[in-house]
Amino acid sequence: MGAEYRVYLRPVSRRDRAEFLDLMQQSRHLHAPWIVPPQSNLSFHSYLTRTQREDHEGLLVCSRDTHAITGVININNVVRGSFLSASLGYYAGAPYAGNGLMQEGLELVKQYAFRNLGLHRLEANIQPDNHRSIALVKRCGFMREGLSPAFLYIAGAWRDHERWTVVDHRSSLQP
Repeated sequence: MGAEYRVYLRPVSRRDRAEFLDLMQQSRHLHAPWIVPPQSNLSFHSYLTRTQREDHEGLLVCSRDTHAITGVININNVVRGSFLSASLGYYAGAPYAGNGLMQEGLELVKQYAFRNLGLHRLEANIQPDNHRSIALVKRCGFMREGLSPAFLYIAGAWRDHERWTVVDHRSSLQP
């Protein structure tokens, strides 16, 4: 999907374990204190198991040139019916951060979620001081809906999060 992009998306699989964990270890300084991605064999296995459920998708953002994993975007808590919504979680690999690859990946995820999964709404919940993540979703057309106090438990504390959403207004699908 998206031949004009420098990246493509593919589902995470167990054969990605070594490359994924190496990239996450290299990226600890970039992710803290915002998120704690899988960094051990056990946490990778748990993550992979979660992505196999019907309400979650784990997508790797990969370089079209080298096929290296450059980041991760998860489509979480997919709700069908009249909601047709999901939340997003994402994180770049430090060696690839700041060059627009995650923006391209997020644009591809929007297309995939709206066209292939038939979703109507995507939500990204971002800690207010995570300015890089907020800038990313703004560039991808997300709008700020509000603040959710003590929304997610991350790194030993309940953290406030801003809710950023994008809606597929072209969707003609009925739930």
